[in-house]
Amino acid sequence: MEAISQALQPHKEFVGNLAALVTILQMFSGCFVCNDIRKKGSSDGFSPMPFIGGCGLSVLFLQHALLMNDPAMIQANVVGMGISVIYTVFFFFYTPRASQGDFWKAIGMSGALTAALLVYAKYEDPALVEDRFGLIVTVLLLMLIAQPLFGLPEIIRKKSTEGLPFAMILSGTVVGFMWLLYGVILNNTFVILQNLVAVVLSAIQLALFVIYPSKPVKKKAP
Repeated sequence: MEAISQALQPHKEFVGNLAALVTILQMFSGCFVCNDIRKKGSSDGFSPMPFIGGCGLSVLFLQHALLMNDPAMIQANVVGMGISVIYTVFFFFYTPRASQGDFWKAIGMSGALTAALLVYAKYEDPALVEDRFGLIVTVLLLMLIAQPLFGLPEIIRKKSTEGLPFAMILSGTVVGFMWLLYGVILNNTFVILQNLVAVVLSAIQLALFVIYPSKPVKKKAP
């Protein structure tokens, strides 16, 4: 891996800037989900976690980027944090009153976890914090990416991928690959690991769109 990293070093700045640009563009893929919610007139059937979790992870990734002193990652996560906040506000606007309690509970849990990890990063041994914080953020990222798979039994039962954010999953796969390449150049184990697994998880979700349609198949009347 080190040999590949050394060979790609001359392209580090280009790949980093391209990965940051693709990431920023990918963040706008949430617009397709927001449009589906708008057309439906309600957020019922859609999970707020891609947006709420996106806010928390953007803050944590920004902290990790600051620890690494990596300008490309800092830029991408500052923009990502702003966009995720806008999506979350939009989602809340279309959340039925009966479901707003669950929405605020998710906000509270995500905010508390994010705050706790920021405090940890502040007081951890400076010689260890980058690797340990990177590992924690990696686990959280993979949990967020895999979150749609928790509804796999329901997808199989309905034989439909309705509610899965196709645009976000597809663009997330591209972004994961770009950061994977950048991680190889940096020879950073955590960046490589988190994006390798992210690409695999995204590919599994994309396979569901090949197997099942995006809308439930209406049964013909007997």
